[in-house]
Amino acid sequence: MLDDTGLRMMELAGKGYCCSQIMVLLALDEMGRENPDMARAAAGLCIGLGDCSGPCGVYTGAALVLGLHAGKGTDMEQTDDKLPLMLEELRDWFVAATEQYGGTTCGAILDGECGQPDKARCGGLVADASAQVREILVANGFDPAQGRGDQ
Repeated sequence: MLDDTGLRMMELAGKGYCCSQIMVLLALDEMGRENPDMARAAAGLCIGLGDCSGPCGVYTGAALVLGLHAGKGTDMEQTDDKLPLMLEELRDWFVAATEQYGGTTCGAILDGECGQPDKARCGGLVADASAQVREILVANGFDPAQGRGDQ
């Protein structure tokens, strides 16, 4: 049985959003925010930067979510010192999570079937990455339900 996040992931995928966009939209949902500009920007990371040769959109979308919480967004803000370590932790986790597929590129994960996400593989990675991002944020003192502008 799917939880609320799983149902929301399926809903977003059914509406045509890619993995990187789904990662961002799930984070925005948790903060009670909408940001169509950010969702559109995340589309640039879809399908391994468009041709499956780049990093998986789950990974790049997850990195965007960490940046959403710890990155510089206004002239008066500074990037949180924890961001590089959080991104490193995400990278290490993602490399391990995708080892069975032979790499972190969209093409490796999709086994060369570029353009059409595999519901089981991609959906599982989105769910696992979403949980991992939450874990990383909480471990570093960030509230996933609260964005930087809320603090």
